[in-house]
Amino acid sequence: MTPTMSTPKAAARRGRPPQTEKQADQVRARIVLATAEVFAEQGSRGLNVARIIEKAGLARPTFYRYFANALEPLHAVLAISNEDLVGGIRDALDRTEQPVELGINMIEAYLHWAGGHGPMLAPLFAELHDPGSPVSAYREEAIADIRTLVRAKVIALGRPAPADLDLDTSLQICEFVVYRISAAAPHGEPDQATIDAARLTMVRGVLAMLGIRDDIEYALTIPGLFESGTETR
Repeated sequence: MTPTMSTPKAAARRGRPPQTEKQADQVRARIVLATAEVFAEQGSRGLNVARIIEKAGLARPTFYRYFANALEPLHAVLAISNEDLVGGIRDALDRTEQPVELGINMIEAYLHWAGGHGPMLAPLFAELHDPGSPVSAYREEAIADIRTLVRAKVIALGRPAPADLDLDTSLQICEFVVYRISAAAPHGEPDQATIDAARLTMVRGVLAMLGIRDDIEYALTIPGLFESGTETR
């Protein structure tokens, strides 16, 4: 006879008490957070289960209850990072009402995204162009999504779609400047003066790539964006 929940045999089963869905989500989040911390310190090639469980303060069987290997929670970390960047740029473009705002709003989204990564940003950027790293595939996915968003917005604003090289160069400018200021800062968190200077550099670069003459002429009227040429050094 098959035992039922009311039989003594079923009632006497031993083992760990079942977790609620909320408790399981908390453990998963703890593992993912620990993975992000190990990745920040070691990069993807230094990532392993032993380091993750030590950082998380969990037993090995607990880890394997949720993930098959060390790369699985890293994929979760990278997916969240992509969602934050692409989602931030989507929101920024939704707020854009005129072409000259497009680059400025996109840059703010990049800076906001970078600010949430701290020391994880250095290995993230270091592995962007490494085909052997899982970071590379996620970066290509994010760039493809951003290209689609920017092209659609430019067309919606009544402008011709940007050339592929111009668009990719503008995104490279954003990536490079964010990396430079973050890699040079303690704990990956640049001070406000550095962020403000970087914002101007990014605006000038993106305007040159995605703007037209009218945009540049308008930008010249914005105080502090371009030097007048009459200032003494």
